[in-house]
Amino acid sequence: MSHPDRVDYQTDPSRYKHWQLSFDGPIATLAASFDENAGLRPGYKLKLNSYDLGVDIELNDAINRIRFEHPEVRTVVVTSLRDKVFCSGANIFMLGLSSHAWKVNFCKFTNETRNGLEDSSRYSGLKFLAAVNGACAGGGYELALACDEILLVDDRSSAVSLPEVPLLGVLPGTGGLTRVTDKRHVRHDLADIFCTTSEGVRGQKAKDWRLVDDIAKPQVFAQKVKERALALAAKSDRPADGKGVSLTPLTRSIEENALVYPNVRVDIDRAKRVATFVVKSPAGAQPTDVAGIEAAGANWYPLALARELEDAILSMRTNELDIGVWQITTQGDAAAVLAMDAVLMAHQGHWLVRETIGLLRRTFSRLDVSSRSLFARVEQGSCFAGTFLELALACDRIYHLALPDDPVQAPKIAVSDTNFGLYPMVTGQSRLQRRFYDEQPALEAVRAKAGQLLDADAAFAIGLVTANPDDIDWADEVRIAIEERVAMSPDALTGMEANLRFNGPENMFTRVFGRLTAWQNWIFQRPNAVGEKGALKVYGKGEKVAFDWNRV
Repeated sequence: MSHPDRVDYQTDPSRYKHWQLSFDGPIATLAASFDENAGLRPGYKLKLNSYDLGVDIELNDAINRIRFEHPEVRTVVVTSLRDKVFCSGANIFMLGLSSHAWKVNFCKFTNETRNGLEDSSRYSGLKFLAAVNGACAGGGYELALACDEILLVDDRSSAVSLPEVPLLGVLPGTGGLTRVTDKRHVRHDLADIFCTTSEGVRGQKAKDWRLVDDIAKPQVFAQKVKERALALAAKSDRPADGKGVSLTPLTRSIEENALVYPNVRVDIDRAKRVATFVVKSPAGAQPTDVAGIEAAGANWYPLALARELEDAILSMRTNELDIGVWQITTQGDAAAVLAMDAVLMAHQGHWLVRETIGLLRRTFSRLDVSSRSLFARVEQGSCFAGTFLELALACDRIYHLALPDDPVQAPKIAVSDTNFGLYPMVTGQSRLQRRFYDEQPALEAVRAKAGQLLDADAAFAIGLVTANPDDIDWADEVRIAIEERVAMSPDALTGMEANLRFNGPENMFTRVFGRLTAWQNWIFQRPNAVGEKGALKVYGKGEKVAFDWNRV
C-alpha cells in the first residue's frame, strides 16, 4: 500500500542525497553537501547547506551505521563539501510553510539526533569533531555544539552564529541556547550579544568567548583536523579489530490501520484515537555468547527489537498526529525476556552489546519525550519483565489485571538488574529512581523482589503499578480511563505529561527539551513569528517584519 505523504525514517547510504560518508581507519568523515532540489516536501530549496527533516533522517541513519557497521571508527569528523559554507541551519522557507506540529516534531527529532552524538560519546566511546570550514549558523552551529570539540577555520569570513532571535523571531531552541551556556560555559552577557547578533562571531574572538575550541588558518586546517580527530580517537575504547554488523533493511508492512514488524505491531483505532503497541518477547533459541551474537548480526533479537520499536515510535509521532493515546502491551514469555537481560548484562562490555543497549536506551527515551499519553496494559499473555518493564515504567500509568481466582493465569511482571541503571533517562536516573524520587526504602523494597514474578496485588503493594483491577472491573476501568483521556485538551496533556515525566534532577538534556516544549512551542505560535507579517513568513521576501511590541 502506497502512502505518498508518509514520512519514512528508513534509508541507507546508497539513497543519501545530502551526506557523504567516508572512512580512514579510526576516523569517519561525514561531509555535508545538501542537494537543494531534494527537500522532503515541495516549496523550498535547501540552499547554503540548509536542512529539513530529510537531511536529519540521513544524519541519524549515518550515525547508526557508524555505530554498528564500523566499530573500528573512534572519531567522526563532521564537515562540509561546500565552499565557505558549513551549514546554515534549518531551512527558513520550510519552516515558514510548515504546520506548527511539523515544526515541533522536526525540532524534536533534530534534538534527539544531536543528543545521540553526546550519548554515544559518553557511553560508547564514539567521539565527534566539528570541522567548521565555512559559515556555521543556527541549527548548523547546534550540530557543531553537540560534538565533543569544534575547530573553526580562521579565514576572516567563517563565523559561528545563532541568528534566530534577530532574523526569525524564534529561539535557537534545538539545543543552541542550552549548549552555549550549560556545555560550553559561555558567559551569559557574551551569550546575550552572540544570540542577538545575526552576523555571528569569528576567529580568535570565537575561541576567546568559548564558542569554539580552537581555530586554524586555511593552509593548516586539514592537518589540524586530523591531529584533533586522532587525539579524540585515543580516548576511545572502540575495537580496532571489531567486525561490523550490517544494518539490513527492516522487515515492515505499512497497512491502513497498522504497522507490522516481526517483533512489534501497532494497531490504530482511528475512531477512538488510540494506538496499541504490541511488543513480542524473544522466541526460540537465542545466542548466549559473543560469537553467537556477532553471527546473528542485525537479526540478534535485542538489536532487531530496538530498530523496529524506534521506527514505530518515529512513524507514529510524525504520521499519526490525531492518535493521542498509545497503549503499550507485550506478548510472550517473561522467562525469555529475563534470559535476554542476563545476556545483555553479562556481555555489556562487548562493543556490539554496548551499542545495542545504547539503541534501546535512546529508543526508550524517545517514548519519554513523545507528546502522547502512554498507558501500559499488563494483561494475560504479557511479559513486562526487565527490559520490557522499561516500556511500562516509561508510561504515564500502568494498569495490571488481577485474577484472584486463577493465580496460574494471572499476568505477572518482573524486575531485573537492567531496571537499576542500564537504560537511564536523559536525567541520568533510572525510571525506577524517577518513579520513587530516589527514595531508598521504596527502591530497596523493589530490589528485594528482583527476579520474582509479581502478580497485580504484589506489584501494586510495592508501587510498581498504578491500578490493579480484577477481571470483573478491568474492561470498564481501562475503557473509562482511556475515554476520559482522549476527551481532554491535547495541548494541556502534552504540557502536563512532559512536566510529570521529567520530575527528577534537571540537566542540560532536560533543559533542551523543556525549552523546546515550552518556549519554542509558544513562540512558534505567536504572530511575531508566524503571523502574516511575522519574521518567519516574510524572511527572504524583501518585506519588513511587523512586530506587536507588547511584552507578554
